[in-house]
Amino acid sequence: MRCDYHMHFEKGAYDENWAEGFFDAAKKRGLGEIGISEHSHTFPEFEPLYYENLILDDSFVGSFQKKWLKTNKFKYTIDEYFAFMRRLQKKHAVKIGIEVCNFQDQKAVAQILRRYPFDYIIGSVHFLHGWAYDSAEIKSEWANHPLEELYGWYAEEVEKLAASGLYDVLGHPFNIRLFKNIPDFDVRPYLERVAKAMRAADMVVDVNTGTRYRYPIKEISPYADFMRVAAKYDLPIITTSDAHQPEDCGRYNAEAVDYAKSFGYEGTIRFDGRKRAFEPFDP
Repeated sequence: MRCDYHMHFEKGAYDENWAEGFFDAAKKRGLGEIGISEHSHTFPEFEPLYYENLILDDSFVGSFQKKWLKTNKFKYTIDEYFAFMRRLQKKHAVKIGIEVCNFQDQKAVAQILRRYPFDYIIGSVHFLHGWAYDSAEIKSEWANHPLEELYGWYAEEVEKLAASGLYDVLGHPFNIRLFKNIPDFDVRPYLERVAKAMRAADMVVDVNTGTRYRYPIKEISPYADFMRVAAKYDLPIITTSDAHQPEDCGRYNAEAVDYAKSFGYEGTIRFDGRKRAFEPFDP
C-alpha cells in the first residue's frame, strides 16, 4: 500500500466539495490511504506562540513576517478542524494529523496537543532563530549567515523537537537545501545529530516530495546523504506530497516510493490514534 500523510487545506476552506479533490487525486494516483496534517498556524490556539517565536521587528525579515501572520492564518479552531474531518471520515478513509512548527516553548505546545485525539503529529523546523527560512520572499536573508552555522541551528532545532517527546514524524528533514544552498563542508556531524535525536525519540522520517515540485532544488527531502544515515539508524519512513491544493495530493508518490526503496526501505508506517503499523509497499 502507498499512503500520503502530509497535506494541508490552507489554500481553500473547510468545504466538503473542495476537499473532495484531494480524494480524487489520491484515487487517481493509487493511494490506499491519506491523512491531513493542517499547519499549526491554521489554529488560533497556537497564535501566541508565533508572536513569541518569530522575528517581528521593523527589519526586512520582521516586516515580511508581520504581514505573513496577518494573511490567511488562525482561521479555524482545532475543534472546527476535527468536526470537519469527522464529516470527511463518514465518506473516506482519512487520518487526522497536524504539522506543528518548532516552537521554543514545548510545554505550551504539549498543553494544546494533549486535548485532541490526533492520529499522528508532525514536528517540522520552519524557523531558524525566528526566521522563516523557507519563505521565498525573504530568501535573501540566506546571504547573511554562514551555511555551516545554519546546519548547526537546524540540527539544534530538531534535537529540541525530539527531546520534547511530542512528535511522531519529523517533517521534510533537511529541506534547508530548498533554495540550492549546497554545503561545501562535511555535513555528516549534523546528519548524525539529527538521526540520533530521531532514533532516541522514535520518530519517523517524512520522505516528502514538496521540495521536488515547489522549490528550486527539485529534489525529494530528505536528500540522499541523510537517507543513507536514516537507513543506518533504522528510522522508519512515510512518503508524502506536502500538498497545499487538491491536485497535488500524492504528487510524485510513486517516485518517492522508488527513492525509499533505493535505500533499502520495504514499506511505510501507517498511523491510527498515535499507534503505528508497518505497511509493505506494493510489489
